[in-house]
Amino acid sequence: MSNLQFSVNDESDNDQESVLEFERLESTLPPALKRSASSLLEAIQQTPCPATPTSTAPNPQGVAQPLHHHPLQNELNLKAPQPQHARDNYYQNIPGRNASATPNLRNTNFRQHLISKLSKSENGRESSPIPLPKPNFNDSIYTPALNTKQSSTGVLWATERAAEYGYDSEHVGEWANLGQGAPEHGDSIPGSFPRPRQISLPEEYREYAPTAGITELREAVANYYNHEYRANKASKYTYKNVCIVPGGRAGLTRIATIISDVYLSFFLPDYTAYSELIATMKNFSPIPVPLKEMDNYEMHLGLIKDELARGMGALLTSNPRNPTGNCLTREQLSELHRMCREKCLLIMDEFYSHYYYDEGCTGSSISSAEYIEDVNQDPVLILNGLTKAFRLPGWRICWVLGPEDYINALSSAGSFLDGGSNAPLQHVAVDFLQPLKVRQEMKALQLHFKMKRDYIIGRLTKMGFKFTEKNTPNSTFYLWLNLSHLPGKLSNCLGFFHECLHEKVIVVPGFFFLINPQNLAHMEEIIWYNYVRISYGPELHHLEKGMDGIERILRRFGCLQ
Repeated sequence: MSNLQFSVNDESDNDQESVLEFERLESTLPPALKRSASSLLEAIQQTPCPATPTSTAPNPQGVAQPLHHHPLQNELNLKAPQPQHARDNYYQNIPGRNASATPNLRNTNFRQHLISKLSKSENGRESSPIPLPKPNFNDSIYTPALNTKQSSTGVLWATERAAEYGYDSEHVGEWANLGQGAPEHGDSIPGSFPRPRQISLPEEYREYAPTAGITELREAVANYYNHEYRANKASKYTYKNVCIVPGGRAGLTRIATIISDVYLSFFLPDYTAYSELIATMKNFSPIPVPLKEMDNYEMHLGLIKDELARGMGALLTSNPRNPTGNCLTREQLSELHRMCREKCLLIMDEFYSHYYYDEGCTGSSISSAEYIEDVNQDPVLILNGLTKAFRLPGWRICWVLGPEDYINALSSAGSFLDGGSNAPLQHVAVDFLQPLKVRQEMKALQLHFKMKRDYIIGRLTKMGFKFTEKNTPNSTFYLWLNLSHLPGKLSNCLGFFHECLHEKVIVVPGFFFLINPQNLAHMEEIIWYNYVRISYGPELHHLEKGMDGIERILRRFGCLQ
């Protein structure tokens, strides 16, 4: 904690505290996003304020600027950063300002002027001590060969920042973690089977499990997929088409290791961990494909056709999609497989396939397995596991389905990457995969999570957020929330996240879902400054706390409808 003492009655001290606090928050961002945040601060200054009766006073650069009397109307006029040409045009409208000039963000006074718009003490929140984040690495210790430029991203970054404000993941207390991408894991969901509290450990469970997993669990997975998705298909999965992996990331890492010499396309926005995974691997060329906000980031098949035309050899995507909460229709999924069959490896992340609400919450689910013609010829790899659908994220038992040749390669990769999954829990999981048991479990899950989705949408609607059929998630347990209508710093994901921390609420800023593994994108032109991802995975009482916290923020800023 800081040794500095701040007085709640000293406005200048509060302003300085605000500057220091936000600078520390900004300093923890990964390099590409840190540059993005600096561009954001630049854009704050360069975005024209609304016309308001004013007097003028010089800013730190000596340029006359309006002094407005209502902070909600102008001092907090923060929107998404403008593209460079728009910023240059605005410079041309400032007397005495060179259009090519760049504000000096190292100038303390200038930075204070900018960051005060993202400050901690505005709109009625009292001052409090600033938790000082520890550096990612101790510079005083010599650490040969360690990559000290590696930064935390996504959910981990959000929870690390929350920890600096008092959040403890093991004792959450009054916090509402709406950032974590995990479902509630208790036994309180009506109709859900109770998870085992104790397991037997015969002596043979002490052995290493095969890197492809134990045969019994591989057979159970194959039988479930055959029953649920391939009842009328001649080609069936066998245990040889299943590889058990210690978590979804481990499965993706194995896949990334066995493919090479191709263009791998992926869509934006998508699961944050894809970025680090793709950046680590040098055996293929990643090609980002941005989706359009006007379509609520829907993955149109025309985009895939274009990617195939320019030589795409592999496609990685989540379906249902993280973070938007939507998925391809059955017709679209069928057409996707027809287009890519024998041309392109489909890597389908289906961890949310059972969180599907469009068919009456009957326990039905959507999967690529239904649209594969030959399980050993169609180049399709499907990832899923106990993590989401069975609400057992801590077990780290997941699987990859695919042609035997791919599965053999994945098994070999496991021998040098991760060593395989936990042996005892694999044996316990076999019983979970009984088809009728799964269907009953999924019906209970869908009814419960749809109720929670409707709850937070109802609360947010009353606060003034707009929802239509298009931006209402029909799957997953995520809400891709547009902030652009909010005033000032709240319209920006980093400012909104900052305010949420003070209300003990965690969300994930939208710009983390830019998969930018080679840092090639110009971040200041990315529009996801106006989005945050909210998870309705936690228990209902945590959602209530989270919605209460967001409501308090909007009330303080005078924008609660």
